[in-house]
Amino acid sequence: MNLHRTLLTTRRILEQLRHDPRTIALLLLVPTALVGLLAWTLTNQPGAFDSIGPKLLGVFPLVVMFLVTSVITLRERSLGTLERLFTTPLTKADFVAGYAIAFGALALVQSLLVSVLSYTWYGLAHQGVPWRISVVALLAGLLGTALGLALSAVAHSEFQAVQFMPAFILPQLLLCGLVIPVVKLPGVLRVVADVLPMTAAAHAIAPLQSNWYYMGQFAIMLAYIFVALAVGAASLRRRTK
Repeated sequence: MNLHRTLLTTRRILEQLRHDPRTIALLLLVPTALVGLLAWTLTNQPGAFDSIGPKLLGVFPLVVMFLVTSVITLRERSLGTLERLFTTPLTKADFVAGYAIAFGALALVQSLLVSVLSYTWYGLAHQGVPWRISVVALLAGLLGTALGLALSAVAHSEFQAVQFMPAFILPQLLLCGLVIPVVKLPGVLRVVADVLPMTAAAHAIAPLQSNWYYMGQFAIMLAYIFVALAVGAASLRRRTK
């Protein structure tokens, strides 16, 4: 991997996104608005948002970044941009790393925006440490980016990327502990839930755990990120028509 080529790829992606306000709004405003909407709906239920809200800070960034990254990468493939890039010295590792850095920067802005608004305007009162929640939101965004890049290597169109949403994301939403605590799931489903990326994000927000517990969950999320990026780089193929 060449750092100069990687940073050029990062710059190109950020320049493209700068001229795409709808995608920027989806990345930055939609997660913030959804958390705010949840806080509003639970106004008459004291303590409910404090219980559910933190988990969503680890879920929404993952879902949004997964969708946007996979669709944008496949758009570049369908327009032939990827084929043209691979005629240059750019390698698959440069391409994947450049995307990861670009969307990682956006994930950082997204996590800070959602976290700050949640703890101020939305009135979130969580027993955990606020900066830890921001780290979880950031890692969740990076995880969504990595999974989106990995998916883009096996999908054939933007429509297929959207089709993967219910098959890949919705089961994780049901099993990660957001709806039913993982410990209360049937035995087989509990085993499945324990190996899902989104479960690690939900566990990392659990209050009143030891520092070693949180470090372990962060390590699991980082491992998923690196594995997904490696899979994306290894399986990326030229597809000439």
